[in-house]
Amino acid sequence: MAEFQKIKGTPRKEALGMEQLIPMYIRALKLSAGLNTQRVFAAWDAVSGVAGQTLRKFYRDGKLYVTISSSMLRSHLEFQKPALVQAMNQFLEKDELFVKDYDKVGFVKELILK
Repeated sequence: MAEFQKIKGTPRKEALGMEQLIPMYIRALKLSAGLNTQRVFAAWDAVSGVAGQTLRKFYRDGKLYVTISSSMLRSHLEFQKPALVQAMNQFLEKDELFVKDYDKVGFVKELILK
């Protein structure tokens, strides 16, 4: 909330844009961890193409754990893990709601398929 106190006295001609205010608001309310986790899940759904066959997703310490319903599909995705991680991180880099400088829940470092 300290960041918002600084803004309170900002003259109108120096007003901040929404692209600056939204990340500050998210950090002030301590929503970054939950929001970033949901954005990582959205990145998986968008990039992998197997959202319909994904049973469970769990994210902690840069590792995305994904349970896939089909063992054949899972073995096919095993070979694409580095490309999937890179594509998810590119997706997150472009995502305006993803808080990039949040240390606890950041970019995907490893993908673990179950």
